[in-house]
Amino acid sequence: MFDGASIVQQTGVALFAAATALWALTFLRIRRLRAAPAPEGPALRSLPGQSGPPRAESVVLTAAERAAFAGLVRQFGTGHGHREG
Repeated sequence: MFDGASIVQQTGVALFAAATALWALTFLRIRRLRAAPAPEGPALRSLPGQSGPPRAESVVLTAAERAAFAGLVRQFGTGHGHREG
């Protein structure tokens, strides 16, 4: 390739040329994609609202568990649920 350049220098030039060509092709492709008109057709509809928790996340509590949870809520609601360190 070049008479006065080492193999490392020649490899560097070849890699730089390949990287430049790859950059140019990617740049042109992005420009072409951004310039493309928006597709025609009906607008996308939003997802339907969720009416409740999924079945996998719902748990049936016993009366004792509900009472214990209500006690925790009252305790944290009054500000006595945290420890000062």
